[in-house]
Amino acid sequence: MIDSAQPDLTRPEFYLSRDLSMLGFNRRVFEMACDTSIPLLERLRFLCISSSNLDEFFEVRVAMLKHRLQLGANNISPDGRSTGETLAAIRITVDQLVQEQYAVLENELLPAMHDEGIEILRRGEWTEQQQQWVRRFFRSDLLPVLTPIALDPAHPFPQLVNKILNFIVGLEGKDAFGREMQHAIVQAPRSLPRLIALPEDVAGCPHGFVFLSSIIHAHVGELFPGMQVNACHQFRVTRNSELYLHEEETEDLKKAVAGELLERRYGEAVRLEVSTKCPAELSDFLLHQFHLKEADLYRVDGLVNLYRLSSISDEVDRPDLKFPPFVAGLPEGMRSDTEEEPSSLFDVIQRGDVLLHHPFQSFAPVMDLLHQAANDPNVLVIKQTLYRVVPDSPIVDALARAARSGKEVVAVIELRARFNEEDNIGLADRLHAAGVQVVFGVVGYKTHGKMMLIVRREGRRVRRYVHLGTGNYHSITTRYYTDFGLLSCDPRLGEDVHKVFQQLTGMGRALSMKSMLQAPFTLHKGMLERIEREAEYARHGGQGRIIAKMNGLEEPEIIRALYNASQAGVKIDLLVRGICCLRPGIPGVSENIRVRSVLGRFLEHPRIYYFQNNGDEELFCASADWMNRNLLRRVETCFPILDEALKNRVMKEGLRMYLADNTGTWTLRQDGSYVRVKSTGKPRSAQAELMDLLGDQGSARG
Repeated sequence: MIDSAQPDLTRPEFYLSRDLSMLGFNRRVFEMACDTSIPLLERLRFLCISSSNLDEFFEVRVAMLKHRLQLGANNISPDGRSTGETLAAIRITVDQLVQEQYAVLENELLPAMHDEGIEILRRGEWTEQQQQWVRRFFRSDLLPVLTPIALDPAHPFPQLVNKILNFIVGLEGKDAFGREMQHAIVQAPRSLPRLIALPEDVAGCPHGFVFLSSIIHAHVGELFPGMQVNACHQFRVTRNSELYLHEEETEDLKKAVAGELLERRYGEAVRLEVSTKCPAELSDFLLHQFHLKEADLYRVDGLVNLYRLSSISDEVDRPDLKFPPFVAGLPEGMRSDTEEEPSSLFDVIQRGDVLLHHPFQSFAPVMDLLHQAANDPNVLVIKQTLYRVVPDSPIVDALARAARSGKEVVAVIELRARFNEEDNIGLADRLHAAGVQVVFGVVGYKTHGKMMLIVRREGRRVRRYVHLGTGNYHSITTRYYTDFGLLSCDPRLGEDVHKVFQQLTGMGRALSMKSMLQAPFTLHKGMLERIEREAEYARHGGQGRIIAKMNGLEEPEIIRALYNASQAGVKIDLLVRGICCLRPGIPGVSENIRVRSVLGRFLEHPRIYYFQNNGDEELFCASADWMNRNLLRRVETCFPILDEALKNRVMKEGLRMYLADNTGTWTLRQDGSYVRVKSTGKPRSAQAELMDLLGDQGSARG
């Protein structure tokens, strides 16, 4: 029993497991695939996303936990579990989730797709015509790029790339040199898609596909002429994909990261997936080769990589089975009914701050501002942080053009943005070649803040323009992630952003900010102080109120501060998309805290922090979650929304509409489980309402 009189808020019963909470988020993604109100091909896409999320979970989190055990560090996490206990709990949770994924695919999605003329043609059910087509494809397209590897002393077990489809083949007989062979490995070529579309007249349906794995299965005997194939089973190994860099000992960070990337594809194995039909003899053989244990083996009833099914959504032209098309809108003052060139964005920003809510509103104004700055002879300096950017981004062209025209251009590129390292190295090389001053941030701290600074001469004065955002400068994710961005020439914000760039590119003490908070210096402390301030107001008869939206909540001091505020009577609403280690609803501890998770067509990504402050309301947008890594080990920005009209917009669009959502919302219960909110009245979808409000047919002041 919990002593509610004076509870020790460091006790493990007050904390949820970070890793199990992450798996809980992935279950909610999977439940979107089970929602029959969502278009069929979008349900399939959600299933594929849940599979991809699991891959990354093993590559990063499970790999890290196993690495700790190997080092003898069986740490106790805040929820009271040792590393070994956490891994055991992960195993149970993942087993259940994977079984449900394959059951939904087999029993719901594939039959529904069949009814719509979208068919996965099974090997045992191919017609004679289909068999002939597959045979021709195998010999013309597949056989030339296959390399079977027989296993003997001259051909030891090969190094297999992370997450690539492979086959373990059981053989009997002698090869051309008289050698007795028992096993061989066949790796599916990465140059071919995993789903092969058949012509409609061959498939017998509008959209017929066969798995590449089925084609290899059907013709694997041709790879071993004169030998008997007794078994052929697909498998996949997942490897540790974390980069291990001793940054303090690294003289050239870019070269070190590039070197580690070569090793990532062959990192230590952490999971082996095999088909359910694979006999124990072969799965044990594979476990031995990868130095894994039985607990690392996952048997799946079907394709070993569900994410490969995502290509169906792209290849099948059935708009009726997908989300309706959506065109992002523009804020008032930027919309034009003519084909004339857009007016100067510098003039627009001078008239007042501009708030952009993506993807409901276009990211184009940010790009337009950068392009106008690159072409404007009055612009002296452009500085920008780049965390995740597509390699062919127009941002690169604009920065390069600005540098070539004689402007001072600085790009702070984070090389260690997970799974984007290779792209960012290429980005750095391109910018450096164009004359851009490229900086790789600060040793030991990832530069995660999203900001751009433009210094422009206007008559006899110099003015700073800034863009601050909660999301990345990534042309693809800006269409699918919800985020806020602010365009401003407010001198306070301009000076603060200038100081952050000064800290990133130079050396010296942390500089005091006029209005922004910055990790790792003032953000953590600033959030704790504001949470405590709300508690003090409540203790003295006021109405303390906190509303916060983020991707993850894990930092123990923040959680304890929220518990204390709840005990003081502060009403707290938390919109936490993913990880949440706080337990709501504990009598005497967190009964005033409500935690909700909202999922939908777009990935919820902004960080918004509201404090009532006894009527003098404070509202911040940030690049940082309330996670230990964000608050203490990264360079992050947290900026206030100073304009009252824009503050009201963020409150409405980013918080209140989501608190009213009853179609894509789950509530976190005290035991750590989530339950989906059932609509009892009028259905409310925050994302749908925002599409209507801000999309190309809607309007919003800003």
